[in-house]
Amino acid sequence: MTYRKADPGEGKGAKSTLASAVYHQLREDLLRGALEAEGKLRVEWVVSRYGAGASPVREALNRLAAEGLLGRHDQRGFFLMPVSAAELEELTRTRCWLEERALRESIAHRTAEWEEQLVLALHRLARAERRQPNDPATNNPEWETLHRAFHRALISACRSHWLIGFCDQLSDQASRYRLISQRGAGSRRDDLGEHRMIAERTLDGDADGAVEALVSHYRLTAQMCMARFNQGDEPRAGSGRA
Repeated sequence: MTYRKADPGEGKGAKSTLASAVYHQLREDLLRGALEAEGKLRVEWVVSRYGAGASPVREALNRLAAEGLLGRHDQRGFFLMPVSAAELEELTRTRCWLEERALRESIAHRTAEWEEQLVLALHRLARAERRQPNDPATNNPEWETLHRAFHRALISACRSHWLIGFCDQLSDQASRYRLISQRGAGSRRDDLGEHRMIAERTLDGDADGAVEALVSHYRLTAQMCMARFNQGDEPRAGSGRA
């Protein structure tokens, strides 16, 4: 990835814009597993990687810490959040609770426009290549974006921006575990078939069936990740160094 380099002569407004750019770039790297879990995230390293000054970098790091994507030690800086079987279990359980309610509300308040958006989201996801052509072990960033858009579309008619916001936060946290679950020769699954089943039941107005398919989808991911933990693999979500 090519990162924008900072201009030493930029003013306060530009620094705020640059902080946002660093935030989005670093956030993307965190969610796609490009950085090594449980490592200390030194400001100097982030400055060097993203070509920004210390001030906008700290602003971006503080923002990510507030969202729970980074940890922060008083006077000792930031660190990448660890992954664990216990957290995965709690995360999956909570995500299923919230998204069940959000999906049921979306189906209850369905509109023709919402249905069209869901069909389009599934169509776009189906057309995207999941893996990078030159690196089969790495997910395609476009697929990741469309995957998130599909799951967001499912609950977008729930009429609660608070509920959607909480679901988004849990989705971000779950992304790190999903990357772990996809490792290894035995990690293949019919992702598209699972997404189609969720969408079809949702569009049919079958709330119970749609929830069952969605919860099964999330629990299978958790089971695959848990299997990696049980194999004794070191629980790291990425290979980059900080």
